[in-house]
Amino acid sequence: DWLAWFLATLHRAVDTAQLTLDTVLLKARFWNRWAAPGSPPLNERQVKLVSRLLDGFEGKLTNRKWAAIARCSPDTALRDITDLLARGVLRKSAAGGRSTSYELNDAAA
Repeated sequence: DWLAWFLATLHRAVDTAQLTLDTVLLKARFWNRWAAPGSPPLNERQVKLVSRLLDGFEGKLTNRKWAAIARCSPDTALRDITDLLARGVLRKSAAGGRSTSYELNDAAA
């Protein structure tokens, strides 16, 4: 019984470590891609919000939430978002109009 418990616990620990490692590697690949020579750097607000998205942002990221989190005007938030959309970092979610929200583009990670 003890050996079965030990092996099950070890298996869970390895699985958890693998999930952590996958997350770290995903972030490292993302930041390496966008810090590549020749690509313009992201500004502080963009880095802050993209980091939040990579960490598993709860809910939908809207222009209003971006402005509140980055402590900037809605116009500045929209410029940041538009820049990231053009670079392919973000994409618009399926809902449009007043419900427009943004998420990380699968190809960006």
